[in-house]
Amino acid sequence: MFDLSGKVVLITGASGGIGSAIARKMKKIGARLILSGTRENVLDKLSTEIGGDTKTIVTDLSSKEDIMNLATEAENCFGHIDILINNAGITADTLFIRMKDDDWDNVININLTASMRLTRQVIKGMLKRKYGRIIFISSIVGYTGNPGQTNYSASKSALIGLTKSIALEVAARGITCNLIAPGFISTPMTDKLTDEQKSKIIVNIPVNRLGDVEDISNGCIYLASDESSFITGTTLHINGGMSMI
Repeated sequence: MFDLSGKVVLITGASGGIGSAIARKMKKIGARLILSGTRENVLDKLSTEIGGDTKTIVTDLSSKEDIMNLATEAENCFGHIDILINNAGITADTLFIRMKDDDWDNVININLTASMRLTRQVIKGMLKRKYGRIIFISSIVGYTGNPGQTNYSASKSALIGLTKSIALEVAARGITCNLIAPGFISTPMTDKLTDEQKSKIIVNIPVNRLGDVEDISNGCIYLASDESSFITGTTLHINGGMSMI
């Protein structure tokens, strides 16, 4: 059904659990991949596993220069970029009253500003070719909030307005811009939780389980495909019914 044969995909945060799952799934349906992340050894291992037509670029998204270099190098890899997955993100959790300015600034910079800068650069080529798919990875807490994550929630919530505004500006040029808001997904981050903590989360999820990274990659496949060409400026909530927005 879904086919990304020949499409060039740039994925940030590809060295993480969700990013690597998106990469594997897209490769299976024919995409050519550019994997960006901070851990070179993890990217190289993933690239070797996935196989041909896969490039890696180590990037520090806190650096404006690195972001510009990423956009340029990615374009040069295969000549253009068809699909951009803004997946990279960080946390610096603490109660709001104790939050330091650096905790706020760093999370906003990586989760929001870096995604904006990269998209602004990549979208230029998409406008020229009159084709593109842009996907931001947000979070359920961008809609619901979460104690101890005011900075993270704010960054993920801001992506909603960014997505809608970009979508309105470029829709007539064959470019869609959408958002995926994952719920609680089984990743190395959630693996640190105790069984008791996981149970308290799962009891609030109607499907009675944590999500899997495959659930998110499946959503990315849809929004990146031609089958979703009439969908833009929207959020795909993948949370097992935890929040029916």
